[in-house]
Amino acid sequence: MMPRLGAKYDVEIETVSKPKAEYQTDAYFALDLPVAPAIMVEDEIVVEGGNVSQAEVEACICRHLGIPSPENSEF
Repeated sequence: MMPRLGAKYDVEIETVSKPKAEYQTDAYFALDLPVAPAIMVEDEIVVEGGNVSQAEVEACICRHLGIPSPENSEF
């Protein structure tokens, strides 16, 4: 899902994968990042520790880009 959306909206997608134990350290919590698995768009947490639809992620990307989301588009 994420690579497709990155290509569609020409945005950089960064995937971070670490062993589960690294997400449970004091150092990680000090970064104030969401609990994995998670999706963030800039500083907005779209989902943390659960599932999310592509439409929700796409709407968030569009909001940050200042463009209408596909379901709100007039086209």
